[in-house]
Amino acid sequence: NPPAQFLTAKKSTAQVHALKVQDMRRVTQSMHRQEYDQALVTIKEKLRETEGPDMKETMQDQIRQWFLECRDATGKFPDYPDGEEGSAELFKQKSVAELERELKEKVRDSASAACFFVREICHSLLLLFDVRFNTCLHLFQSKPIIKEEGGGKGKGGKKGKKGGKSGGKKGKDAKGKKGGKGKKGKKDDDDDEGLKMKESKFTGDIGRAMQEYESIWKLRDESDNFQQKHDSELIKEAKRVEVEREIRQQVDELMRQELQNLKVAIDKEKVRKGKKSGKKKKGKKGKKSGKKGKKGKKEKDLTPDSTIEELFEELVMNGIIKKQANLEPMPSLADVRRTVSELACLPMGSEVVHKSAPLVKSLLLAGPSGIGKKMLVHAICTETGANLFDLSATNLAGKYPGKDGLRRLMHLIFKVGRALQPSVFLIDDCDKMFKKKIPKSDTSDPKRLKKELPKAMKNVKAEDRLLLVGCSRSPWEADVKPFCSLYQRILLIPRPDYASRHLIWRRLLAKHNGIITGALDVSTLAKVTDGNTMGQIKLCCEEILTERRLAQMAKRPLTTQEFIPVIARREFVHSEEEEAFKKWYNKTPLGKKRAKAIAADEEEAQGGGKGKGKGKGKGGKKGKKK
Repeated sequence: NPPAQFLTAKKSTAQVHALKVQDMRRVTQSMHRQEYDQALVTIKEKLRETEGPDMKETMQDQIRQWFLECRDATGKFPDYPDGEEGSAELFKQKSVAELERELKEKVRDSASAACFFVREICHSLLLLFDVRFNTCLHLFQSKPIIKEEGGGKGKGGKKGKKGGKSGGKKGKDAKGKKGGKGKKGKKDDDDDEGLKMKESKFTGDIGRAMQEYESIWKLRDESDNFQQKHDSELIKEAKRVEVEREIRQQVDELMRQELQNLKVAIDKEKVRKGKKSGKKKKGKKGKKSGKKGKKGKKEKDLTPDSTIEELFEELVMNGIIKKQANLEPMPSLADVRRTVSELACLPMGSEVVHKSAPLVKSLLLAGPSGIGKKMLVHAICTETGANLFDLSATNLAGKYPGKDGLRRLMHLIFKVGRALQPSVFLIDDCDKMFKKKIPKSDTSDPKRLKKELPKAMKNVKAEDRLLLVGCSRSPWEADVKPFCSLYQRILLIPRPDYASRHLIWRRLLAKHNGIITGALDVSTLAKVTDGNTMGQIKLCCEEILTERRLAQMAKRPLTTQEFIPVIARREFVHSEEEEAFKKWYNKTPLGKKRAKAIAADEEEAQGGGKGKGKGKGKGGKKGKKK
């Protein structure tokens, strides 16, 4: 029978403590497992955001370099690999054995090619010799052969007989030996070779585990990691491979399309060159008839695929072009600010300046959305202390209906505006007033002031400090003549340049209580937001600098990486949109006057020397006639 102490149901304190420790260990294991699973996701996303763009760029550069090297070596672009690995097959690291095998194959191929080349040369040389030479060579080689055959008959005959006898004996002995060997072979076959164990399925796993231990854990110091939590560096190494594989798939799709476009472009060039060569051949036949064919020659364009802007930039960068003419860059925001202060702020804010300065009744601010047109209007009112009358179609919808209501509205606006001058009249989306077709969904009736407003603006006198300001983001949709007759001056507001963006970022971060530290690179933000307007930069700051984020500012300062995803979601103002504003301005009366003035200045600058030369030439001709 067992002792009484083992029959009791109570557990000792040591057992209870062991169970508690076991439960705590399981809880910590589950917590560590959750942290590890979360780290797998977060570290992978972080790698994709931080290292992903660099990986993509390096892969594209490597593949483009491969395109060029294959083109230089073979004269044509290669075929893109279609396997699952894609371009990874091209840059795979090979072992020493694989490199030796490739070298041996190359040597073997080169040796076979050399043998084939020598064989062909010998064959061609033999064909060149005459038949007589071959017969003489045969007679020359036949004499020593006859002596050897004759001398060998006497001795060789005896030897042959002896050899025959000895051969018979040897044959018997050989038979005996063969028989003996056969018996021995049977004995060997009867003996068992013993049991041979098959290779275990687990040896490969054990070998891989040993390699992992040798490479990672053998020399690793885990004294600081008492809690046995996950190591982020090991996760990064594993996830970096996955991220690289995913990005490589995207890069392969892009580069396949790029390679296809390159091949199509080269095929077009070949077709174009073929047509040019055919034309040249026809031209050569025509030259025989007379010398007129030389006049029809055209200079060959050495840069058919380059634009004028690219060629001009190349000449400027190399210092060939020293002075630029007829190239007007878009004005900066400082230029816009100066012009607005000269045309609006100074005349509206001072009666003395208003009397002496030219009268400006109306001003048009044109630019993409979010560029700051309304902000400029509010700045004019703030600086001059003017009253702001909002005459936009959306603001007047449903107010003062009918013709009588419209007359009363215009009477009230100008009467109150003159009494409380300076006054500013704002019309947002003013191009809709002179638009040909208005969509049915627009119920604001933007053409309501089309007739009454120009009549009222004609009655504005020199002593009235009244200014009409229109804002437009698509001025080309309106009729040019009535639109430009209403607005005397036109200002194109461009997207901010680097210096302006740098200043805007600093001002907006300070306005939203953001603290600029070493982790936040404002110059990088200014560079990345090339093409964004001020309104979009403001929205980025509002989205990042929330109350919750500002509360965490002391522990976790702002970084540049926080702003990148938000900036990427914003729309950009492309250079094509700026070119559309420039083209529209050149069609306006102000743009045409400006172009004529520039042309006249250039003629004055260049026409002094040419005019004298032309006069001399005409005089010389007249003298000959006399």
